[in-house]
Amino acid sequence: MAGAATLAALNARIVACELCPRLRAHCAEIARVRRRAYSDCEYWGKPVPSFGDPQARVLALGLAPGAHGSNRTGRPFTGDGSGDFLYPVLHAAGFASQPTARSRDDGMELSDLWITSVARCAPPGNKPTPAELRNCAPWLDREIALLGNLRVVVCLGRIAFEGLLAHMGRTADGSSSLPRSRFVFAHGAEFVLPGGLRAIASYHPSLQNTNTGKLTRPMLLTVFERARELAALATEKPPASARTYTPRSKHGNR
Repeated sequence: MAGAATLAALNARIVACELCPRLRAHCAEIARVRRRAYSDCEYWGKPVPSFGDPQARVLALGLAPGAHGSNRTGRPFTGDGSGDFLYPVLHAAGFASQPTARSRDDGMELSDLWITSVARCAPPGNKPTPAELRNCAPWLDREIALLGNLRVVVCLGRIAFEGLLAHMGRTADGSSSLPRSRFVFAHGAEFVLPGGLRAIASYHPSLQNTNTGKLTRPMLLTVFERARELAALATEKPPASARTYTPRSKHGNR
């Protein structure tokens, strides 16, 4: 299909990206030294391409590859604690063909879901700089443009949420008047963005959140089940002026 071909071509360009010397050096050094537990593995060590169904109505937007997860395996949320938490939820919600993600050759397939991130290289301390996020921004812009059936974006973490709003500011009609102060991150919050794209905010499935119980499996499953429901309902996009905000959690913003 044409959409699959163009997304594949975009992924190839992402993998070849060299715009951020700090990130490229960091990823290459991690791939050279390796963690002891993965000393016999060949690390990917390059920008991580996106993954999923080119006809997806739902996009899962994360922060950045994990140093010994995606940077090792070459696939989003694969091979680390965040992925070990996320993929069983995606499987239960009907988006993933299996509950475990170990490598890019493990047979995992996604249905109606595309996974990407606002930064494509593993950053030191899991903190890309504003300049590095700006360098990656055109990839997200192009990716969203190519996902012709897209209706819902699940933002995994506050930085992903801010990244989506920044995307809208760069690309959406009437974006210059986008009232950013009205789009407040909270777990389970729902929005309709200019142009009709739906967004759901969620805590990131990092070990910091999941090990402390800040994010539980039922909480994340509810988010993805809601995303599926909204995707099915969004047969027609609402007016650009439409906006909803429905907080579903009293927790803070991470």
